[in-house]
This record gives sequence, structure tokens and C-alpha cells, in this order.
Amino acid sequence: MGTFRAHSLVRVYIVSKSSIVGGRGGKLVAEALDGSDYISFNIYRLKAQTELFPCEMSNAKVMEFVLGIDPASVRVEIG
Repeated sequence: MGTFRAHSLVRVYIVSKSSIVGGRGGKLVAEALDGSDYISFNIYRLKAQTELFPCEMSNAKVMEFVLGIDPASVRVEIG
């Protein structure tokens, strides 16, 4: 689905997102350009609800990252 650069809170990240489980879920991995932070989670869209599964980190850390993304900072990486 793509790779892009984005600012979240005070850091700049390279973010990769992909579709999993036949499109019923997604995976996001983000690494701060300065190497100081790493975010990884899967999200599944189920019939009754959507479930978030952070990879070895808290839900709060994932939510802080996602909600902290500045939409104006998002730049698609090519190549």
C-alpha cells in the first residue's frame, strides 16, 4: 500500500503500510529517521468491531503516534 514520510509529535518517521488477510487488515511499521523510536501494529476489521494489535508496545503508544501525525507533513516516498 505504500511508504511515506510523516511527522508525529517531535519526530520524523518513515512509515510503511500494507494490506494483510486479504484486505481485511492492515500492518503499519514506522521508524524515526534518527533511530530513536519504532512503531509497529496490525489492525483487523472484523464483523462486529475493529481490533488493534500493537507489536510489543502499548496501545497508548500506538494511539499517540497515529493521533500525533501531522497530515500536512505526509510525503510519499518514491523508489
